[in-house]
Amino acid sequence: MTVPILILVALAAVGVAARRAPWISAAVYGGTGVVCGAAVLAAVLALAGRAPPQELLLPMGVPWIGLHLRLDALSAFFLLVVNFGGVTASLFGWGYERAHHGGHDAPPGPVLPLFPLFLAGMNLVLVAGDAFGFLVGWEAMSLASWLLVLSTHREPETPRAARLYLIMASFGAACLLLAFGLLAGPTGDYSFAAIRAHVPDDAEVALVVLLVLLGAGSKAGLVPLHVWLPLAHPAAPSHVSALMSGVMTKVAIYAMVRILFDLLGEPAWWWGGVMMAAGAVTAVMGVLYALMQDDVKRLLACSTIENIGAVVIALGLALVFKASHTPVIAALALSAGLLHVVNHSLFKTLLFYVAGAVLTATGTRDLNRLGGLIHRMPETAVLALVGASAISALPPLNGFVGEWLLFQAILNAPALPEWSLKIAIAVVGAAVALATALAAACFVRFYGTAFLGRPRSAEAGGAGEVGPAMRAGMAVPAVLCILLGVLPTPLLRLFEPAVRLMVEAGPFDDRAYQPWLWLSPTSAIGNSYNGLIMLVVIGLLSVLLVAAIHRRASDKLRRSIAWGCGFETPDPEGVAQYGASSFAQPIRRAFGGTVFHARDRVDMPEPGDLRPARLSVSWTDPAWALVFTPIGRTVDWLTQRVNGLQYMTIRRYLTLMFAALVLVLIVVAVTQR
Repeated sequence: MTVPILILVALAAVGVAARRAPWISAAVYGGTGVVCGAAVLAAVLALAGRAPPQELLLPMGVPWIGLHLRLDALSAFFLLVVNFGGVTASLFGWGYERAHHGGHDAPPGPVLPLFPLFLAGMNLVLVAGDAFGFLVGWEAMSLASWLLVLSTHREPETPRAARLYLIMASFGAACLLLAFGLLAGPTGDYSFAAIRAHVPDDAEVALVVLLVLLGAGSKAGLVPLHVWLPLAHPAAPSHVSALMSGVMTKVAIYAMVRILFDLLGEPAWWWGGVMMAAGAVTAVMGVLYALMQDDVKRLLACSTIENIGAVVIALGLALVFKASHTPVIAALALSAGLLHVVNHSLFKTLLFYVAGAVLTATGTRDLNRLGGLIHRMPETAVLALVGASAISALPPLNGFVGEWLLFQAILNAPALPEWSLKIAIAVVGAAVALATALAAACFVRFYGTAFLGRPRSAEAGGAGEVGPAMRAGMAVPAVLCILLGVLPTPLLRLFEPAVRLMVEAGPFDDRAYQPWLWLSPTSAIGNSYNGLIMLVVIGLLSVLLVAAIHRRASDKLRRSIAWGCGFETPDPEGVAQYGASSFAQPIRRAFGGTVFHARDRVDMPEPGDLRPARLSVSWTDPAWALVFTPIGRTVDWLTQRVNGLQYMTIRRYLTLMFAALVLVLIVVAVTQR
């Protein structure tokens, strides 16, 4: 797997060297797509062939240790997810860049040299066999994505988003560095094989779990470490946003799985309890954040927070069941998490591509300025409906299968011996159900406001369908959202080796795959799901419903002006329609008043005043008020105090250095006892 990484880096270098050439955009995006496609094929063969782990030692990296590269089933699974996202993003990005930079003969934008480098960094994280290679890939991924966010630096919000992202990325990398230091122990051997052999004490284990949740959780978007995500993901170009939201967050999930399931040894039940609590809060808060947003890309970014919460809940369940020595149910929970990783990478990249297509056609991301796009962008509207239905967990699409498997794992909580865990998992299940219902409301709001009704602006009224490359980039994940919802079992079988490797047992009993069209996660006589039957039943019921409506309805056609909401003349601009803010108002009042301090302010003119009434909505993220604002004030206070050090005399500097030396010697003397 070193070849794709090297080729991606070479493509980035070519993009820098020939950046002004009009053909270079097609060359770099096309080459990146081919390389990622080859990596997808290699990952599928590695998983399907049940091949043993492959290792390679390169003479670089840390002295006397080298750079270890390792491909096992878990790495192959995440390589499949990352590089498939790279294939579709390359296809969509080629069309997107042509549309935004003037067509065939225009020079490419600043994204071009960084795009393959971003994918190379993610690939390096996944195949790293030691902490050094892991962190080098992690930093390459973070820095490349930071520069990609800065590629839209002319937008007013981009500098703040990029600055906050860089701070959070540095914080996450520092936490992971400390975690690997504790895992390696005093020997300083950072290879994963040596880390597995080292047994840390209980205090070190607790600290590593905390550092992993902080380090990888800040990249994934766990609450309250999510604050950068709604700003940075929308700031990047749409195909980069799709990779950051649908793919890069999965690299953070890989870090959690690799360390907590593999490197840290036998788990304790409280690891999973902490993860379930963090995931439940993240899932509910993430979807509430999304419901508050009027910006399409920011809404999708906040929705990613909710989906990451669901994945973390599944991982927490798997750790709890693994610690309780119920490996079959642990495998079920981990399978649900990994399936949701695939599903989210598909429908979230699809929806970000849809957002990019809408932005290309209309020039705006504001839901309150869209509407009626189903008539002007019919193909994009159909693909958007597939993505919105999948992320809302509607059968027979792939989002439903992932949520269904997660609930199957939750319903197996009575197999645990501790009553406290049984009750806690029931509460977590209620949180997942609430988040799922709110997600459906969120995407009814998204699709209804953007694609249905009448245009709310001239830009929406003049929109047209995007180019074939962008439509193809959207169509590929849309087809897979349907296919994996109807036939999920082959995918579950494909990543079975990764599940078996992490829980050290077969994921299901033999009856679970008889016949292969049925999905019976724990027993063929228990709960089961058949996506094909579900599809046929839904199709037949839809046909019968349409036939009944047409049979009983009047065949006379009457055309009239649209209802003017009480006015004698119709509303020409569609502003009297339900908008994004008005759609979210009931949920905002039910949840936002307490959680977000949301306030609605109506400016109603006096009778006789012809000014229109105005509704303004204000709300605050509690993470800023409770966590980051106090931290910022503390840092400011400390910097003001430390700032005085630069004005000291030579004598005081020497005294300070002598005191520091004495302190270091005391610490060394104490630790050597």
